[in-house]
Parts: sequence; C-alpha cells; structure tokens
Amino acid sequence: MRESGYEEQFRYISKSPADTERLAAWLARRSIPGTVIGLDGDLGAGKTAFSQGFAKHLGISGVVNSPTFTIIKEYEGRLPLYHMDVYRLSLDEADELGLDEYFFGEGVCLVEWSSLISELLPEKHLHISIETTNISERVIIIKSLGEPYGQWCRELNENGVNIDE
Repeated sequence: MRESGYEEQFRYISKSPADTERLAAWLARRSIPGTVIGLDGDLGAGKTAFSQGFAKHLGISGVVNSPTFTIIKEYEGRLPLYHMDVYRLSLDEADELGLDEYFFGEGVCLVEWSSLISELLPEKHLHISIETTNISERVIIIKSLGEPYGQWCRELNENGVNIDE
C-alpha cells in the first residue's frame, strides 16, 4: 500500500497503556543509529506514553516527559534518544534548529507533532499516528518510508507485537 509516499503500513489496536508500551518496546529493540520516528495524534492520544515506553526499552531510566517547552530533550541509553516536540515551532524555526544533526546522528529521534515539519524529516523514516477511540483504546497506524522501516511493518503484519521475543 502506498499512501502519501509511504510504502508499508501496520494497524495496531492498543487497549491499554501496557499494549502501547508493548509496541514501543518492539520498535525500540529494532532501533539503530539514525532511526527517526514521527509521532502524531491529538492532545492526550498517547504520544508521550509511547515515548516513555520506547525510552524504557532503550534502557533509559528516570523521568521521560514531553519536551513541549524545551523542544528537544536528550537521554542516554543503549542508544542516545532525542525526544522532540515541535508543536510550538514554525517550519522556519524548526529548520533553523539544525535537526539534521539529530536525524543523521548516532541516536534515535522521536518527533512529536512530526507532521508540522514533514518537509524537514529524512527521506527514510517511520510515522506513527495515534487516534483515541475511547478512554482506554487507541488505534495506532504505523507507516514506513524506506528501509529498515518497511521491513519492520512487514514483520509486524506477519507476526504482530510480541514483547517476549
């Protein structure tokens, strides 16, 4: 399936924060230097909860919260994590931050509200959209652009999310 340039897609129903963490863990285990994941969804949809689970499974201890006012927070784990929130930035302001140094660096980038800077994202990245369906359930759509992200979506479609792998 190819929609808006994306190549592969996986749809996941999360019935709890633990389900969301299970997906985040699966992705964190596969992350390599230069991994870029865009996160979009309404306020309260679970972008930060996803990021917290992702960070935990990168071996990051301590509090991970939304970098709304600091724009970028850096954490040390198995790989450095660059957690970004670009909600308050214009495209020009984001461009001036030199995000390429993060995107093409030695760490992993999680970009909340990534659709606001889609023009600045690397050609190859993973996009996650989180939609609230009720108080505890979320529909999470993962779309890939390039490899290894396409392979990740294919694996998810074939095997689902298994936290114990």
